[in-house]
Amino acid sequence: MDWVERVAGIRRWVRDGERAPHKPLLLLYALGCFQRRGGEPIAFSAAEADLRHLLKEFGPPRETSPGYPFHHLTSDGVWLVDTVNGAGSPGSGLGRLRESQAVGRLHPDLLRALTDDSQLVVRLARQLLDANFAPSLHPDICRFVGLELDGVELVPRRTARVRRGAEFRDQVLMAYEYRCAFCEYDGRLGGAVVGLDAAHVRWWAFEGADELANGLCLCAIHHKLLDKGVLGVTAERTIAVSMRFTGDSAAAKAMVLSLVGRPVRGPQAGLRAVDRANIEWHDRQVFHAPARHA
Repeated sequence: MDWVERVAGIRRWVRDGERAPHKPLLLLYALGCFQRRGGEPIAFSAAEADLRHLLKEFGPPRETSPGYPFHHLTSDGVWLVDTVNGAGSPGSGLGRLRESQAVGRLHPDLLRALTDDSQLVVRLARQLLDANFAPSLHPDICRFVGLELDGVELVPRRTARVRRGAEFRDQVLMAYEYRCAFCEYDGRLGGAVVGLDAAHVRWWAFEGADELANGLCLCAIHHKLLDKGVLGVTAERTIAVSMRFTGDSAAAKAMVLSLVGRPVRGPQAGLRAVDRANIEWHDRQVFHAPARHA
């Protein structure tokens, strides 16, 4: 059994292209539990709050239920659910999962494979992270679910992909003259650029191309806030800030709230700005609407 291939083929709920990382988040959570406690079953009552938080932090902008992945992952051959009434999930309803004292566990064959191959958990985690989330979110997800990946860089290992990523970064930073498109930060240390990233507007995991039409030069904090859905870009190329974001400190006001309605800095003359289609994808799939008014 090629478990990496099996995990890559997990069926995801699809409607109008909306990303649905519910099952990947549950499986990452289960892998973290495996590293800490082995194959011990996971009671829904113990995991519900954690899964709800994971979905809120790293799932789609809409509200969703932790019962969905706990039940539906059973259809992919990697997860089993038992209740006080016997084997089999009672469904995705929270009431049924609680009342039946539902308990989930990794498939016995997968547990054996994870026990026999100490690196399999790392390979599975890489597959799930690379295929479903922006790289800036990988460390945060791993910390929350308790996954230790042996200090290995959380970026795709494929040589061609790494090379394209480096070329993309160089192209984007040069196009924006090594300055954040949101706040105009342009820090250097001994002549070397520090704290600036080439951000994908449409995530690479969701067919976001490594090209200027999908890139923005952003400082590290605004890159993270773009990927978390706190910040977005409007069709008019101004900065959107989610109404759900709050911050009372002077720093939060200066670095985030003051950006509402500010024009996004464009690339050098003659170079391609971000495509509207990529802006629209981010608005639908990542940004936590509604946006604050200027």
